[in-house]
Amino acid sequence: MCACDSVRFWMRSARQQGYPVQLCLVVSGLTQDKMPADARLTMTPAPSAIAGGAALMLDRFLSEFDRALRAVAGVTRASRPNPADAVVVPAASDDVAKLSEADRRHAAGLMRVNHVGEVCAQALYQGQALFARDPAIRAQLDQAAREEEDHLAWCAQRLQELNDRPSLLNPLWYAGAFAIGAVAGRLGDKISLGFVAETERQVEHHLDGHLDALPDHDTRSRAIVAQMRDDEIRHGDHARQAGGIDLPAPIRQAMRAASRVMTTTAYRI
Repeated sequence: MCACDSVRFWMRSARQQGYPVQLCLVVSGLTQDKMPADARLTMTPAPSAIAGGAALMLDRFLSEFDRALRAVAGVTRASRPNPADAVVVPAASDDVAKLSEADRRHAAGLMRVNHVGEVCAQALYQGQALFARDPAIRAQLDQAAREEEDHLAWCAQRLQELNDRPSLLNPLWYAGAFAIGAVAGRLGDKISLGFVAETERQVEHHLDGHLDALPDHDTRSRAIVAQMRDDEIRHGDHARQAGGIDLPAPIRQAMRAASRVMTTTAYRI
């Protein structure tokens, strides 16, 4: 293979892969004015590479937008069985009928708070995954978000059984949580994972409180919350194992304050 053929081979390979042509120029020691005419290429990636990258970005954007709409509208579907269905109790309607009106309203308020928490979890994970630098971290965040979709569907189903509705402020909760997740993602994977770990730690504490507060005979709600807590503990452990760092105390305190505002408001609205 002559020198010109070598140059043509390298230039065509670079164009096919979308790599900068400067790399091949440096390796060959040539400039474009000294290259064979048919080997002269522009200094930009191949159109096919650009089109492919744009298509992937568009596909991801549409997928995330679809998930956002489903989370806010409450039309997600669980990929796992509802843990409430494993509880040996009468039918859901009979289960609710045995609750006093005060207990029903209280259980519904708590499950509405949990539903809002899962809406926020979807937004947080999606915002963080959008800016994750490591593909493995992005995949981990996506997997956790899909498990949180199960929680969202379970809470929505239980609210229906309790003859109540999700929070009217779900679009606001989602937008705020997505912005926070995006900021965390932009700060780097270790900080983003640390944010996940701290969020899940606080959620675990919050769900423990709900298990204490739910009526003892509301076994279906309790089964859902218990499974959610186990999943949140696992998500937090995975985030720490993947390199999440401890967040500064002021940030942890701000997160707790924001959580109190959300839980207090969502219980009623």
